[in-house]
Amino acid sequence: MSRDNLVFLLSGVFFGVLVGWILGSQRLAPAAAPVAAAATAAATPAAGAASQQPPAPPLDEAKAAQLEKVANAEPKNVAARTELGNLYFDSERFEQAIPWYESALTLSPSNADISTDLGVAYLYTMQTERAIAQFEKSITMDPKHLKTWLNIGIAKAMVKGDVEGGEAAWKKVIEIAPGSEEARRAQQGIDALKGGHKGAIGG
Repeated sequence: MSRDNLVFLLSGVFFGVLVGWILGSQRLAPAAAPVAAAATAAATPAAGAASQQPPAPPLDEAKAAQLEKVANAEPKNVAARTELGNLYFDSERFEQAIPWYESALTLSPSNADISTDLGVAYLYTMQTERAIAQFEKSITMDPKHLKTWLNIGIAKAMVKGDVEGGEAAWKKVIEIAPGSEEARRAQQGIDALKGGHKGAIGG
């Protein structure tokens, strides 16, 4: 899969600092409920960063219909199902993305990218525990999947308020790929936690 699987749900200054990079890699705006809640709860100038992000692209209905026709005609077509999931995901229709990711993952059960995208969709639909469980499955598929470890940190530290769990996940990113962009962002997350930005949303 060619997409990055990175969605940060953050509060306060941490949200403002990272949102541009994160949304750039994921190609969507933070209109989903968890992100909006984080920005509102923060009540800081940084939270206004969300309003500066471009809106999500509208769903290409014709393309979705074409892909669905292919998927229905070809029960084992992983690519069509994954692309449908991506299409709905990028248009912020996360609930519609979920069944297509689930179907694709059933056909390709060791694909960590699909698994993590599914986990992110769960996270956006406020299914925090389910998201974490899915991320943990991704790690069994690929123990060095950086985007998964980043998302585990987000879900635990910023959504559940499990600071120790989130910090441990971000430290894993640094351990796996020191000096990488992901490691730099993970370190920013750790630094933000130490600064007191945590537990923006209940999970």
